[in-house]
Amino acid sequence: MLDQTPTPPRAKRVPYVHEAHGDRRADDYHWLRDREDPDVTAYLEAENAYTEAVMAPTKTLQERLYTEIVGRIQETDLSVAVPHGPYRYYSRSVEGLQYHVYCRRRDEASEEVLLDHNAVAEGHEYCEIGLFEVSPDHRLLAWSSDTAGDEEYLLHVRDLDTGADLADRITGTYYGGAWANDNATLFYSTLDDAHRPWRIWRHRLGTDPAGDVLVHQEDDDHFFASVSRTRSGGFIVISLHSATTSEIRILDADDPEGDFRVVEPRRQDVEYSLDHHGDRFFILANDDAPNFRLVEAPVSDPGRSAWQELIPHRPDVKLEGIDAFAGHLVVLERAEGVRRLRVRPLDGGDEHVVDQPEAVSRVGLPEALNPEFHAPTVRYTYTSLVTPSSVFSYDLTTRQRELLKQEPVLGGYDPSRYVTERLWAIAPDGTRVPISAVRRADTQTDGTAPALLYGYGSYESCSDPYFSSLRLSLLDRGMSFAIAHVRGGGEMGRSWYEAGKLHHKTNTFTDFIACAEQLVEVGWASPERLVMLGGSAGGLLVGAVLNQRPDLFAGAVAEVPFVDVVSTISDPTLPLSVIEWEEWGNPAEADFYATMKSYSPYDNVTPQRYPALLVTAGLNDPRVSYWEPAKWVAKLRATANGDAPLLLRTEMGAGHGGPSGRYDAWRKEAFTYAFILAAAGIER
Repeated sequence: MLDQTPTPPRAKRVPYVHEAHGDRRADDYHWLRDREDPDVTAYLEAENAYTEAVMAPTKTLQERLYTEIVGRIQETDLSVAVPHGPYRYYSRSVEGLQYHVYCRRRDEASEEVLLDHNAVAEGHEYCEIGLFEVSPDHRLLAWSSDTAGDEEYLLHVRDLDTGADLADRITGTYYGGAWANDNATLFYSTLDDAHRPWRIWRHRLGTDPAGDVLVHQEDDDHFFASVSRTRSGGFIVISLHSATTSEIRILDADDPEGDFRVVEPRRQDVEYSLDHHGDRFFILANDDAPNFRLVEAPVSDPGRSAWQELIPHRPDVKLEGIDAFAGHLVVLERAEGVRRLRVRPLDGGDEHVVDQPEAVSRVGLPEALNPEFHAPTVRYTYTSLVTPSSVFSYDLTTRQRELLKQEPVLGGYDPSRYVTERLWAIAPDGTRVPISAVRRADTQTDGTAPALLYGYGSYESCSDPYFSSLRLSLLDRGMSFAIAHVRGGGEMGRSWYEAGKLHHKTNTFTDFIACAEQLVEVGWASPERLVMLGGSAGGLLVGAVLNQRPDLFAGAVAEVPFVDVVSTISDPTLPLSVIEWEEWGNPAEADFYATMKSYSPYDNVTPQRYPALLVTAGLNDPRVSYWEPAKWVAKLRATANGDAPLLLRTEMGAGHGGPSGRYDAWRKEAFTYAFILAAAGIER
């Protein structure tokens, strides 16, 4: 179905040799790193043109998919209104507009528009909102925007009485920020040359940002610095964290010009986080507790010597987060691979787990839904592979639940027409690896149906099952969808993560292969119709698995893939370098260098037959530089055997997340789905 007639572009060869530990790695495509070279831009544009030409026969399918995607979405819609102070805050979408409009109401008063993302985006190909923080008196809005996709934000402060932005404008900021209780002091973070948030500043409204006060500089390249405010409004919190270690500094929000004090000094491989309640902090910590334990400590003396244990470490349950409310503590925990909510009354009553209707599902506790410390209810999100994203309000005392909103799915969606299952694969070392899978009830499991297998498996990130109305375009064409919960993620606790990082990283790839083989074994897929999908570190998974078992797949999609592992981690000037050593290892050490080189997709391309492959990149991507996927495709094009399509698509005005506008994002998904369906032999 894909057009093989166009001639693919060929990248020029300018060899560059990396030398380390007596090893020499020739890099013929190192020149693609120079984004100022007009030949680089020309090459990327030629690859884009080639991809469009090869995909031309799918144009009708792309349009059909796009129409289906948009047709299931309620384009004009309202989010759940969130009570906060005297207002109810919400966002709304409008048919035909790319972005949301952020609003509030006081009782039944008329709507106030706080920020129209569409107006901010005018004249820009890309536009994302980062910080969105209302001041304690609800009269000011600190907000920031990124119009390049490089995740560097311009910070503004808006007077919500007039709707006008103040003269205060701060460049080069990162995510997050916090208001002090005087409604005139704002804390924010900025980036270093390696795109690491490392400085926390104090800004006084009405003053020149050039005179802002530096309140913390993080000189350890392993650590990121961020700043936030506790739900109670009592403290400003600076969080300093590497991949395995953390340190927290606190400041009374009533004393913005005071000095931050350390809660507990950093110790290698000890992580902790906290929330505030009255005269105490609740703290999650993993000191001698890999799955974390819950302690409390007085505000006056919050260090480890004063910690009093409330929930001990449990080897089968991982504590992932805490939210303190006036009368209750809500704990986000994970057991048997599934997230759940535990409610702990602070008056000494019985604690309980909030029951959910499906065994394999996903719950979340977004801070944006729960800004009020004295709220008698907690709002949480819920979804599964067949249940659309929902927002519930749960009364912490009566244990009654109310559905506030479920994502509308137009066109008569009926969840009973779909079947979701938990499958298990056996890895080469005997480890049982969970798989979450969904298909239409009438899709046969006799090995003839196509399937899409997704994986990530890094940074302890959990690929929990979730509903996507877009995915229905695959399921309704008889394609099953599955998530491989491989090691390196956090689905099965801290030990699951530890078993898929550093020298154990190859477990991530062999787990995924075992999951693919299991889908074939139970009849959910066949190698002739099985496609895999992964992005970023999941793109690394795709690349490593392709080098090991290209015969197991008909196609693959690698989105902004981290594939040039050794070169990137060896370069301390790049964002994915020093702070990543605790995840991947430091290639300055010979044993880690050898481990990384053994699986790095770019370094292990061989002259074998690869399946159809679609690779994406973002020219302004600060997380995975565009040249990684570009170099990988160039090397594959020069090395691989066979005539399977090999496509590179670079977003020339975006970053890691692809297009920012929702219609543009849906177009991109329609394009990707068309490739997936074509690779699986589906032409309608």
